[in-house]
Amino acid sequence: MNEDERAGSGGRGAERVASAGMPSAGPGVAVPPAAWPTGRLLSAAARRIERAWDSYLGRWSLTHASLPVLAVLAGGPRSQREIARDLHVTEQTTSRMLAGLERTGYVRRERHAEDRRRHVVAITAAGWEALRALDDPGAVERLATASLDGAEVEALRALLLRIVESELPEG
Repeated sequence: MNEDERAGSGGRGAERVASAGMPSAGPGVAVPPAAWPTGRLLSAAARRIERAWDSYLGRWSLTHASLPVLAVLAGGPRSQREIARDLHVTEQTTSRMLAGLERTGYVRRERHAEDRRRHVVAITAAGWEALRALDDPGAVERLATASLDGAEVEALRALLLRIVESELPEG
């Protein structure tokens, strides 16, 4: 039995669904990227680059979310609250990231030097080693711009900077 027969129409199932006001595919699903609005293109490109970035960071058991914790701790030990504040995330989110970084040996919790009731988080030698190893601007740049030539990269950077630095309307 084919799909149309299962739909009980003897070959007219898709027509019946469409005529009932239900699309055969979701809004914009069958639309090629060239027809997408700019915001959707930016979002899709960002997701693609984020997946490539996460794959790159995965070599060190890091993610795009956990790497900034190491970057903050490169400036010295911090409390969990300070890390959360610096990263503009909740303490609960910070706690999950720190647990993962502790499992990989990149951070450690230690008693505060002056207040023994408090704990601070510090980057370990392994954390420093990971930061140094992945600090290759060329590798990072290639993740985002491998399909572009030099002039295209410059133009893209200029446009992205204008978007990032400008006031965008809400909603």
